[in-house]
Amino acid sequence: MVVPLTVALGAAPAQAASSCNVTTGPYQKQVEKFLGRPVDGRQSRADCLAIQTFQRKHGITPTQGYAGPLTWRTMNTMLAQKAAGTNPNKAGACPTNRGRIACVDLTRQLSWIQDGARLKYGPVPVRTGKNGTETRTGSKKIYWRNINHWSTLYHVSMPYAQFFDGGQAFHSTTKSMWNPPGSGGCVNMRPADAKAYWNLLRNGDDVYVYGRKPGT
Repeated sequence: MVVPLTVALGAAPAQAASSCNVTTGPYQKQVEKFLGRPVDGRQSRADCLAIQTFQRKHGITPTQGYAGPLTWRTMNTMLAQKAAGTNPNKAGACPTNRGRIACVDLTRQLSWIQDGARLKYGPVPVRTGKNGTETRTGSKKIYWRNINHWSTLYHVSMPYAQFFDGGQAFHSTTKSMWNPPGSGGCVNMRPADAKAYWNLLRNGDDVYVYGRKPGT
């Protein structure tokens, strides 16, 4: 998995530039370091534009270039995902005695498929349930799959849907995986990852969800 740690400034729209928050945020140094900016702990116009670009890309509002808690939480999650490398189950939190299993780590917003202790796919970033509609933890099993599912509850398309706990499912979305506040409880995935899960998993396969999503 590749998690971008730098963001190109590009050409910012005039209206975005004019709405820059020039106040130094509580996570200024951390955000500057993440974005590859000079780390001086003081907000500059260039800092603001870089932060705005990141916020705009991932749907973080208000998009004013302020180094606040939500922006840093998103970046910190990305850093934790990157640190997982190719050994996401290093701590052994996801069971290795059940054969093929899809693991979902809410804390790091990561998922992967393993067969015993052997990694089969991932880890990949996911977008799980927001505060109030959290993705439920525990041992589950995939019980129904629908490649072109349409949600009558949310009135949205849910491609490659694989349900494992009531209305909660793995499925594809076009949103950024780091778009706050989160889903309605499903495990959102990038299209290519959702398709890979569809091809690797079957009804009856185990799913294990653990941890706690930041901000919930």
